[in-house]
Amino acid sequence: QVQLVESGGDLVQPGGSLRLSCTASGRIFSINRMRWYRQAPGKERDLVASIDSGGSIVYVDSVKGRFTISRNNAQNTMYLQMNNLKPDDTAVYYCNADLKVNYDSRTMTYWGQGTQVTVSS
Repeated sequence: QVQLVESGGDLVQPGGSLRLSCTASGRIFSINRMRWYRQAPGKERDLVASIDSGGSIVYVDSVKGRFTISRNNAQNTMYLQMNNLKPDDTAVYYCNADLKVNYDSRTMTYWGQGTQVTVSS
């Protein structure tokens, strides 16, 4: 059984900062790419940033220069440091990961349950 658990969401004022964490646990052989998505009320779930096991990173344009994605491979944990937050960043933030549970299993994608980020004065 594999679980991804996000934490760190909160209510913050515009211009503030938050750090989200996503930890994968359970039967895990290897994790390839990990991603942060977000979904605002009434909108689709959109990719925010991704990072692979070698550290290759992609950001959506709207967060470049403000958000930083990182990961600790030894702890199966991914982070999202969010600075200069704006009201438009308000959303539920989800993590997902492409992982294998055995050396010979196929890669599957798992999702966390989400953490709420609200940016408001």
